Amino acid sequence: MNQQLRNIMTSNVFTVKETQSIQEAAAIMSENNIGAVPVVNQNGQMTGIITDRDITLRSTAQGEASQTPVSEVMTAQKIVQGTPEMNVQQAAHMMAQQQIRRLPVVENGEIVGMVSLGDLAVEDQYNQQAEQTLTDISTPSSPQK
Repeated sequence: MNQQLRNIMTSNVFTVKETQSIQEAAAIMSENNIGAVPVVNQNGQMTGIITDRDITLRSTAQGEASQTPVSEVMTAQKIVQGTPEMNVQQAAHMMAQQQIRRLPVVENGEIVGMVSLGDLAVEDQYNQQAEQTLTDISTPSSPQK
């Protein structure tokens, strides 16, 4: 029952470079039906994450141009990440505590996978854990700026 993230994570992760535009990031999300894309530097190291919500609230709502670099909109100061060896319970706890729905899985500074709340929910043995995590994530918090 102590399954590691490497066994449930999505390993085919799309990324975007810090210098790419938010329009390019949004296109990647749209083409792949995903809501978050890890941001990497020129060396492939994860430096942040950009979500559809980041694009909406930090750029579109602020009147920013679609060519705005991802680095100006991404979440970077408090990157929450897991490791392939982390167990599902630890990941669910971290996601609940940090109020996030997607957890990048990083090894040696490079993104190797992504675990979403949905990944936890489809695993029958973790369904209750996913339900509790969603409840904790959904607790209102202050808007990010």
